[in-house]
Amino acid sequence: MSHTDSHTKLNAVAIVPARYFSSRLPGKALLEIEGRPMILWTVERAGSARGVSRVIVATDDHRIVDVVTAAGYEALMTSPEHQSGSDRLAEVAATLEGVDVIVNVQGDEPLISPPTIERALAALAANSEMMIATTDEEIFDPADVLSPDVVKVVTNDAGRAIYFSRQPIPFPRDAARRYGTLTQALEFEPELLRTFRKHTGLYVYRRKVLLEMTKWPQSRLERSESLEQLRALEHGVYIGVVPAAAPSIGVDTPDDLARVRALMAEVLCPTGSV
Repeated sequence: MSHTDSHTKLNAVAIVPARYFSSRLPGKALLEIEGRPMILWTVERAGSARGVSRVIVATDDHRIVDVVTAAGYEALMTSPEHQSGSDRLAEVAATLEGVDVIVNVQGDEPLISPPTIERALAALAANSEMMIATTDEEIFDPADVLSPDVVKVVTNDAGRAIYFSRQPIPFPRDAARRYGTLTQALEFEPELLRTFRKHTGLYVYRRKVLLEMTKWPQSRLERSESLEQLRALEHGVYIGVVPAAAPSIGVDTPDDLARVRALMAEVLCPTGSV
């Protein structure tokens, strides 16, 4: 039997990788949202998910360590030589004996929904063959389908990932032929948006798989698309994909930051409140 009791308890630790330097938004982990550094919102939400026993910020900068620890949370310095967030994650995960599962919550996801984390944990607990669980969301804007910055994912009927790409997949060939281009097809047949799913940045790994895959060399498809998860797929790793409980916004640009600030302000101080 590949499936196990969906209520199986997994010892899960959330690790939040957070670099200080960012080409598009320097120091973004410490930028304030409603009076608090962004990283603290992310840590708080990760720790609110049922099943997460501990949250550790993994960073390469003492400024982030100081802010996180001053707020009463846990942070560890990691090597500045890491080429990816997964490598930073693995450095910390390797020190966590007795831990079954590592939850990877990006430090620039201050709106991550705790129930989304819970869904991914439940999916992993329910299927012993699944080695990684991740999440996806609906796409509502045609521009997101066409943008290489928005990663699309396709799955089989059981929710197992088949491929991730920066290109529009699955490509609606007949509709594109009818209208000449995919852009025109999306304009005249907006229901086509339902065929696409946006991959989000949350991952839940079985610890042993995380430690293994970060030792594997970059794969051909990974290099081509610049997507680490393709390394796992090329090695036959079962990645399960579940719908996010609520949409989130990764903060990569000043525009993203402005959107998140506006949303957080509305949530904490709704219009019309006194």
